[in-house]
Amino acid sequence: MLQKIHSNEFPSPCVSIASTTLELLEFIKVKVGKGSIIKKKNYNQSLHKDCYSYILRRNDAINFIKEIYPFLIIESKKKRAKLILDKYKSLTSRNGRYSYEMLKAKEDFYNEFISIK
Repeated sequence: MLQKIHSNEFPSPCVSIASTTLELLEFIKVKVGKGSIIKKKNYNQSLHKDCYSYILRRNDAINFIKEIYPFLIIESKKKRAKLILDKYKSLTSRNGRYSYEMLKAKEDFYNEFISIK
């Protein structure tokens, strides 16, 4: 749920859904109203179907997590989603500049997020 989009950035919220059924992902994209669908490289077309991913990033991902949070079943994903909803926005600077204390809090948040298994 946290992913680095650029190598020099902190990880940010990301929701992705992978499927070999493009129609399903297009349906989800229409219902959500945001996001993008990308096609994954198929290295062996004789053995594998084409695969697609629907991706939501940053604020769009946070808003989506708010919507689906009550329906999450897997405990580790529910805990991670709750952590993002409760802490991510308050720990993220809008201009990307962090004081030492803010940086430490952001790193602690990331370590807490990763430690949820």
